[in-house]
Amino acid sequence: METAGSVVGTRSTWTPPSARGRGRPRAPSLVRCRAVAMEHPPSVRTVAIPFADLKERGKDLSGKIEEGLGPNGLGIISISDVPEFPALRRTLLRLAPRVANLPEDVKRQLEDPDSRYNFGWSHGKEKLESGKLDTFKGSYYANPILDVPTTDDVLVSRYPSYCRPNIWPADHLPELEIAFKALGKLMLEVGLMLAHHCDLYVMQHGVEPYDGESLEQTVSRSRCHKGRLLYYFPRQFSTQKEGGSVSSWCGWHTDHGSLTGLTCGLFMRNSVEIPCPDSAAGLYIRTRDNQVVKSPLTPESVMLLAG
Repeated sequence: METAGSVVGTRSTWTPPSARGRGRPRAPSLVRCRAVAMEHPPSVRTVAIPFADLKERGKDLSGKIEEGLGPNGLGIISISDVPEFPALRRTLLRLAPRVANLPEDVKRQLEDPDSRYNFGWSHGKEKLESGKLDTFKGSYYANPILDVPTTDDVLVSRYPSYCRPNIWPADHLPELEIAFKALGKLMLEVGLMLAHHCDLYVMQHGVEPYDGESLEQTVSRSRCHKGRLLYYFPRQFSTQKEGGSVSSWCGWHTDHGSLTGLTCGLFMRNSVEIPCPDSAAGLYIRTRDNQVVKSPLTPESVMLLAG
């Protein structure tokens, strides 16, 4: 019996100034991890905004924005009832084990060391807090919007993790590119809607957009969005020993974009989708007062995090 899980995240990220216009500093974000844990911190439900409300540009969502992203918030908001999202999520996540099980020589061709393994396939290249290489999961990275974000060789050389071109397994799994871009584009569109309401909240509180550029403009003008399809290998196939820490499977970290979108994981056993087999699996957040809480994710919702 094998149990494996997969999850996808997209990051609306910083772009080198000359690739998108004026620069903008990144706001600090909460520290968090995706993990399978032996500890059981309390679960805290995230603030939810229906998609029907989010898409109304003039609707006042300031209360929800402050509750989710303000000084006392978790830094995360759930967008529910997004049209087509559940189907697109399932289509892409079901491809994750197929990517991970491609022949080794094919996966080597899909690696991009020059981008520090931030494009294409990556497995066993990242380090956990312990300093050990992470073999629990494999990742597939791509820009879901632009295959070639820039042709400026100087930018590509200076920012290879952002500016290098996409790599796709066109001859071995062509459907990956289609599914990756479809879900990534939708998550970006939802992120732009939330960014617009964040800007309205800021203006209501008398704060002008930084350097004349709003969050929505920053995200929309970026050419370096980053998507990451994660595949967690069956534990019995990993050479890595599982620790007892809440961060043992992913590690505490802060993301480095303007907004980060997440989906709920999908779990499979012997190629059949199953409910999550471990009640401790999920997204953990360290709050501003240094408390660790678990934030439940749902298959029907796009989760958006600040940073």
